[in-house]
Parts: sequence; structure tokens; C-alpha cells
Amino acid sequence: MVLGRTIPIENQNVCYGILNTSKQSFHQKLNRHLRIQEEMGYLLPMVREVRDDHPKMSVRKIYRMIRPKTIGRDRFEAFCFEHGFQVIVSKNYRRTTNSLGVTRFPNLVTGLKISRPNQVWVSDITYFELAGKWCYLTFIIDIYARTIIGFTASRELCAEQTSLPALKMAIRFRKSSYHKVTGVIFHSDGGGQYHSKEFLKLTRMNYIKNSTAYDVYENPIAERVNGIMKNEYLIPYGVDSFESLQKLLPKAVSLYNYVRPHGSLLFDAPSVFENKFNKNKRNRIQKKVNVY
Repeated sequence: MVLGRTIPIENQNVCYGILNTSKQSFHQKLNRHLRIQEEMGYLLPMVREVRDDHPKMSVRKIYRMIRPKTIGRDRFEAFCFEHGFQVIVSKNYRRTTNSLGVTRFPNLVTGLKISRPNQVWVSDITYFELAGKWCYLTFIIDIYARTIIGFTASRELCAEQTSLPALKMAIRFRKSSYHKVTGVIFHSDGGGQYHSKEFLKLTRMNYIKNSTAYDVYENPIAERVNGIMKNEYLIPYGVDSFESLQKLLPKAVSLYNYVRPHGSLLFDAPSVFENKFNKNKRNRIQKKVNVY
């Protein structure tokens, strides 16, 4: 058999006969296997974050909190043990592919000078506990002024509820301000949500370059924003239900973007700092025009 060629129908039927299964049953099992593999890709960064916050929490308790859909408790525990979670994982853990063998994107931001908005976006997904259950917060941040340009709250960890809607929001928001997002670098920790087929399709359609941290802890700005949103806004707000989280999250993001001073931005709010850049840019363009 030559790789890349489609197997003739009659040969496929022979294969189904050898496996003692029907075509429908075979593809159902294959699709389930793919769903399990995809969810395992989502789980690893989340388990690592939980273990960082709760160093002594057992993987069984982590399972009860994350509640993965496609794998049971025993498989989840085996998965965690395989990746070293029966003990505290060193923060030096490095890898170039994720646990499922998916090739990670090169790190495009190391040593890069950030000089303008719409140059680099960073993203991370964090958990938020509500009445003993977990939901997930996804933020996309323009690194120049630390502006949150995309966000979502979700009950599940799949790309369709996390990275994908947040990216769609970011693209709409930035196109309304800068008319295009071509050439933007999208930097993440390489979790499975950032490798989903639909997510990568959306980045390709908009000519966005994907970038991955070589170390899962090399995304400090995104992690910092996660902490600010949870500890300075959502927890003090007393969010106690998913509905209230959905209602209050936009308010928190707005206050963060337009009111909260940032020491790294000369104590401007992100929107103020970014507007100063845009004003200076317009002035520079006007000066060039006036020369002629």
C-alpha cells in the first residue's frame, strides 16, 4: 500500500471483517478515541495549574473537580501518574511537543521588542471555582498595553467554549480599531485548545502567526492577568453562580481595561496607554504629510 492513497472500498470491507466489526461501529470507536485524545490534550495544563495552587491535592480530588467528559476516574488517574502528578512537578519541566505528540509552534516572542499594539497577543485559560464546581476563564491580552481584547467564561474546557470564542471576539475588537490583524503573533502555552482544527483554521484565515512557550510557565503576563481578574474583581464581587459570572465578567474586564492603573504602564489604564500610542502615531504621520 502506498501512503496517501485511499484504500479501495472492497479492501476496507475486508479490514472490517478481519476486525469483526461493522463500518459504523469502527468509525464510532475511532471518533470516540479522537475525542478522548483531544480532551487529554486539554487536561494537562489544567491539572498542572490545579496542582500549583493545591500542591497536596490528590489526583482523585482533581478528577472530581475537573469532571472530564470522555474519560473515567481510573484512566484519568493513570494519565496524571504518567505525567508525574503523584508528586509535585518541577517548574523546570520542558517539552517541545505535548503529551499527544502534537508538534508545538516555535516561540516567536523570545527577545522580541514590543513596540506597538496589535503586535503580540497572549492567552491562557484558568479555572474558577463556584460552589465546589469548576468553570473556566479564557483571556486574550494584547501585550503592548496589557489590554484584554477577548474573553469568555465556560463550563467546559473544549476549544469551542474557550479559545475559539475568545479569539473571535479579539479579532472583531481589533479589526474595529485597527481594521486588520494580519501578522499578529498569537502566543500561548500550547494547550490543546490552541491546537484545535477550528482554532487553527481561524488563525490561518486571518494571517495570525501561532507561537508557543517552550516552558509551560513562560506566559507570565497572561498568568498575571488571570490572577488580577480573579483576585481583584470576581472573587471580591462574590460571584456565586455561572450566571452571575457571565454577567459580571464583562464589567470586570471593562474596569480593568479603562480604569485600573498599571504600574508597568506608568500608572495609566491599558486603554489610556494605547490611546497615547495611537495619538503619537497620528501626529507622526501628520508631520510626514506636512513635509510635502
